[in-house]
Amino acid sequence: MFTDAARRLPPWLAHTLSAQRGPVPWNAVVRGALAGGPLLIAALAAGRTSLGVVAAIAAMLAGMNDRPGSRRTSVVRIGVPALAGATGLLVGTYAGLHLGAVALTLLLTGLGLVAGSVSAVGPVASATGTQLLVGSAVGAGMPLPDPGWQSVLAFLAGAGWLLLLRLVLPTPGFGRGEIRDLRDLRDLRIGFRYDGERAAVAGVYEAVAALLDAAGTEHAVARRAALTAALDHAQDALAGPRLRRRASTAAERRLHAQYAAALPLGEAATALAWAERAVPARAAEGPRRLAAAVRGNAPAGPLPAPTRTDPALRALDDALLHAADAFDRGRGQDLHTRRRSVRSRVRAVLGAGGREYGLRVGLCFGASAAVAQALHHGHWYGSHQHWYWMPATAIFLVKPDLGPLVSRVLSRAAGTVLGALLFAGFAAVLPRPEGLVALVAVCGALVPVAARHFAAQTTVVTVLVLALVMVGGEPQASAGRIGETLLACGIVLVAGHLPLPWQRGGAGVRAGIEAADAAAHAYLAHVLSESDDRATRWMLRRDAYRTLAEARAAIARAAAELPALARHSAGTDEVAAVLERLVDTTTACAVHLDDSGRLTPRHTEQLAALRDELAERRGRVGARRTLA
Repeated sequence: MFTDAARRLPPWLAHTLSAQRGPVPWNAVVRGALAGGPLLIAALAAGRTSLGVVAAIAAMLAGMNDRPGSRRTSVVRIGVPALAGATGLLVGTYAGLHLGAVALTLLLTGLGLVAGSVSAVGPVASATGTQLLVGSAVGAGMPLPDPGWQSVLAFLAGAGWLLLLRLVLPTPGFGRGEIRDLRDLRDLRIGFRYDGERAAVAGVYEAVAALLDAAGTEHAVARRAALTAALDHAQDALAGPRLRRRASTAAERRLHAQYAAALPLGEAATALAWAERAVPARAAEGPRRLAAAVRGNAPAGPLPAPTRTDPALRALDDALLHAADAFDRGRGQDLHTRRRSVRSRVRAVLGAGGREYGLRVGLCFGASAAVAQALHHGHWYGSHQHWYWMPATAIFLVKPDLGPLVSRVLSRAAGTVLGALLFAGFAAVLPRPEGLVALVAVCGALVPVAARHFAAQTTVVTVLVLALVMVGGEPQASAGRIGETLLACGIVLVAGHLPLPWQRGGAGVRAGIEAADAAAHAYLAHVLSESDDRATRWMLRRDAYRTLAEARAAIARAAAELPALARHSAGTDEVAAVLERLVDTTTACAVHLDDSGRLTPRHTEQLAALRDELAERRGRVGARRTLA
């Protein structure tokens, strides 16, 4: 937390000094320790050190995508970017062998344009674009003695090893219960298979209980946002790849039913928070018992019934009864998927946000590759040796979804300097290669913990990569890496602040606001139509809150930029706040319509006022953009 003095810092500096908090992800720490080190040991034993280095780099990149969630979603989250990284490595390797520097720079710039535009689709697409470009930079700028196809296979093997660890290793603390018979053994197997999904769904019920506790207090808004985050996480956890379109096992169907049963509970809790008055403490006891039942894979059992004194409390009671029934029967509607069409993805790539993203990434990647080659060779043609560091650094700096630009640049510079100095000290005292292999294993374990701050992550990754390339035979080059990082920082700062010919910046934020506005009004129109299709209503409500959360995240990143960039998104936070109140009011309207069939004057008056305020706020933002 910041002190009062720290809170008065400029937003861009305050963000640079902030760090995420949370429990240590011990399972990811174990996987990180077992990733790169064993791969290097196996490669050294086989006399194929260079392939071991490639495999360890792939495992490190896969580890950076190793996030909390279900095992099945990790297949997409880790596997798809790894395939893109292997493709980039293949393209970069053969382009570096057969193209001159000018042609190679143009090719890398084109890859940057495509990968940057695709990154606007979402987190997995962003990680895919990042690994595509990092792989192409490594392939072109770090020529290896092995044939290109062998390096690609080694890359896939390294990423596949990390993914295998993710799928096979149990969560710490799992399986401590006593196994008395075959049923206990079956429950243990099912629990292992779906532990990520189970934890995510239980988190939704806990978030509902927390929101009920906060109803009528100043914490209600934050708790409602936490409920949205929990629902998003559960939605993603249940959306992993499967062989069949619908849930294929009884345990999986039960989890889907439990998730679906949480949606009306969340709706009722949101309506109670909207009413701005406290609810009886026993109202939160039911969702907490349901959370415990999900975690323990047990029946719901008796639930305390809340009082039924108003529509929202009656809706809560009805939702609890529905949840208890769903828990007992283990069947429910399959509402876990997020409906996002191919058209919407194409629109994100080709829209203003995707174009701005792609152009900035392409400029940074191409410019850093050109400067790196010029510095290493002194001319535009010749062999392309070991110049991968600068373009690879630029990729992690220019990605808008990874945080504010200035914060990333400052953190990257500080982390690289510290990491290079630390590695220089380690390299002077550690035996080779045994000491360097141990250093790779230690750094792999630290990557998940260091992910809480970009500077810490950069420090750990810098030590890890320098250790890897030294194992591969490259001399100690800490000073050179510091200089190249600082040059990449300068390139990204310039490219990130360049005015684009067709717009004035902030396209990603505006695209997020437009998506949230469209989703909010689609949800409102469905509710006001008084349709009986509650499944569609809950889907539209999820989409409205999720797109709003994504817009909020983009606005927060933009607000922490330097003033030259932050001014383009000025006022959008006010628009998002009005949209949030509109969606909350729509939820309260839905609950009231279910109960009485008509809206109260308070509902209609607030809807009208919010629509007027939204039009006014959007007009102000448009005026500011015109003046800018």
